Amino acid sequence: MILKEIDEIKKIRKSAQLVSKTLGIMAKEIKPGITSLYLDKIAEEFILDNNAIPGFKGYNNFPNTLCISVNNQVVHGIPCDKPLNEGDIISIDCGVINDGYFGDHAYTFKVGEVTKEINKLLDVTKNSLYEGIDAMIENNRIGDIGSAIQRYINLHGYGIVKELVGHGLGENLHEEPEVPNYGRKGTGKIIKNGLVLAIEPMINLGTEKISLDDDEWTIVTLDGLYSAHFEHNIALINGKPEILSTFDFIYDALGIKSDEEKRFKNFFDL
Repeated sequence: MILKEIDEIKKIRKSAQLVSKTLGIMAKEIKPGITSLYLDKIAEEFILDNNAIPGFKGYNNFPNTLCISVNNQVVHGIPCDKPLNEGDIISIDCGVINDGYFGDHAYTFKVGEVTKEINKLLDVTKNSLYEGIDAMIENNRIGDIGSAIQRYINLHGYGIVKELVGHGLGENLHEEPEVPNYGRKGTGKIIKNGLVLAIEPMINLGTEKISLDDDEWTIVTLDGLYSAHFEHNIALINGKPEILSTFDFIYDALGIKSDEEKRFKNFFDL
């Protein structure tokens, strides 16, 4: 577990905010008929124009700037030229490197109108992310985060992907500790000031079981039902979780009013 100084956290926040702005641009562009490859091109140009480096492109030979996962794809989807359809959902996971530090977060978007069932999946998954962040307080343990997410998701009967986890974040995209989206309270490493995490529940409408697609990157649900993914970057500062990323740029683009992040803005946004 690598604990960060405030100057390092500021750099991670700068990268995370650039990811947030990139996702905000994506929100304006997503509609039926466009392709994920088109979104990837726009995102890459925006990141490069801001003097940053796409954090995923070339990582373990991943071929693109964005991981774009549609419908039953859980994560690590490769952008392609297949048009999006009304009623689809599209998870966009984006990473950047700026001044030597990573930002990495994700949002699942609706393409046009989706069913009530899918709306609920998205709402519950996003809410579970904040349940996890609430548990990231000084002297709690990593297992408390996963336990909070699991407890909330179990109320709704969805499948929690267990093979894929959140992680520490800093000069490396994936640092210790791993942060599962399930677990037992009071277990795992102690949460201390300076810890920076990417918390990212991946929740399936049906079974928790997944498989690897033929491209050897894309993770899909075993039953073919939809999956949602939301991710924030958070630092522990003065014993409290401080959100470094934001969905505000997405909400501005979509005309959504929300104060869901307000309780996690106690240091940088005062």
